[in-house]
Amino acid sequence: MSLFDRDKSAGRLPVSLVTGFLGSGKTTLTRLLFRLYDPVSGTIALGDTDLKVLEPGFLRARGAMVTPDVQLFRASVRDNLTFFDPHRTDEEIIQVVRDVGLGDWYAGLANGLDTELAPGGNDLSAGQAQLLAFARVFLANPSVVVLDEPSSRLDPATEKLLERAMARLLDGRTGIIIAHRLGTVQKVDDIMIIEDGKVAEFGARQDLVRDPDSHFSLLLKTGSQEAFA
Repeated sequence: MSLFDRDKSAGRLPVSLVTGFLGSGKTTLTRLLFRLYDPVSGTIALGDTDLKVLEPGFLRARGAMVTPDVQLFRASVRDNLTFFDPHRTDEEIIQVVRDVGLGDWYAGLANGLDTELAPGGNDLSAGQAQLLAFARVFLANPSVVVLDEPSSRLDPATEKLLERAMARLLDGRTGIIIAHRLGTVQKVDDIMIIEDGKVAEFGARQDLVRDPDSHFSLLLKTGSQEAFA
């Protein structure tokens, strides 16, 4: 199955964890995946297709990324969530807002979806901004979701809300999770460890756990949950 051909009838689609030290190249990998720039050597392929033959618009219509830094505009809640797409109904938007755990926040808005947000989301907490980013992805309904350290700036209570939203978001989609911490291990099928811009290890999570000589197994044995911070 192509990475961009989502098919829920095929069962749960793969979720991969990419981890490594700060500066090892994790975020660079995601930027290459979305063709924010192209590799100077080698090939990045989705399925059997070289990304360079695909239009950036095609890729970005079928993939979405959530990062710790959420970009919000001085515009209404509606326009921030839909990127000014007039075809989204209010009912659809409100349901997604509730689904990601922002129902109480929405209920307190003076003008509902017409409430204007401050530039950069300065009137929101980091957790609220991050959950709004998840709502954007739900509305876009992509085939591939990349989560680049989505909970790195959140308090424990908000992180639980985010984890629930993450589970729903990854249902029926291919997911790539970029993380320093290993707390998301149980959610993933495959694990890639990057060191100095190179793949140090890649394999199925269960295989790496069972292999006493794997990088990942060593991290688990030593309790290095913050090993890459």
